[in-house]
Amino acid sequence: MTTCPVCGQRGIGKVGADQYYCWDCCVEFVVRNQNLKIFNVEADGTLTLYPDLMQSTVNLEVQKG
Repeated sequence: MTTCPVCGQRGIGKVGADQYYCWDCCVEFVVRNQNLKIFNVEADGTLTLYPDLMQSTVNLEVQKG
């Protein structure tokens, strides 16, 4: 089970290889080899990188099974 690193909810969908979307707070995130990148989804569909300050305060829980 994957939880959102921003809001902690479980409403996560997979949109690509190692790429997920949170239905609760509308962010996309990529998890690769313990690295995490979080993106805001803008109104026009483009992705903008979350500020680094925010990334240092989020937690990621990924369990593969």
